[in-house]
Amino acid sequence: MLLVLTGSSCSGKTTLARALGERVPGVTVHDHDEVGVPEDADTQWRNRTTEEWIRRALEYQDCGLDVLLTGQSPLGEILASPSAPRLDGIAVCLVHVADEERRRRLNRRDDGRWSAALLESFIGWSTWHRGHAEDPRYRPEVIINGSWPAMAWDRWSEWTKQDPRWTTHLLDTTEKPIAQSVDALEHWLTTQRTAHHAGQLPLAKGWVDIKS
Repeated sequence: MLLVLTGSSCSGKTTLARALGERVPGVTVHDHDEVGVPEDADTQWRNRTTEEWIRRALEYQDCGLDVLLTGQSPLGEILASPSAPRLDGIAVCLVHVADEERRRRLNRRDDGRWSAALLESFIGWSTWHRGHAEDPRYRPEVIINGSWPAMAWDRWSEWTKQDPRWTTHLLDTTEKPIAQSVDALEHWLTTQRTAHHAGQLPLAKGWVDIKS
């Protein structure tokens, strides 16, 4: 199955995934951007690269391995990717951090190179992620407008937040020790894999064929 850690920059996704990868057998860890990020990276580039990772996850799936992928693609993008229905299972966790803490982390990580306007764009993207995680009808145009033509948005465009398939776990890392957040992430991942093996995962293979 594909397990996704998503969220805006500096929420702690990569740090948590690397730590967790050393503790959980049968899971391979990758970062969306490890294939390289072009200078003109845009929404369509993110869409295409996400599809490439889903295809790689399918290869791992054939070998009996799950994939933990960090990146910024939210649930709606994952589900709309062309090859998503071929996955045995999908689960998404949104890694979140409070706005002021995100600003501090961005400035510390990138040596203060971001302008105030760019910092606020990271905050705005984080706010959108929270709304999207709760409700598929929360400003879907943010990811649909200008997207890769191969994306199948109609797979979930009629869903409401009551649909059990629309589920994103929220992990808030604000003022939390890394070890505590890793433990919480491990619990989430283990719970998702257990649900998958028990046939209880909301986004198990066949989800796309269920009528809302």
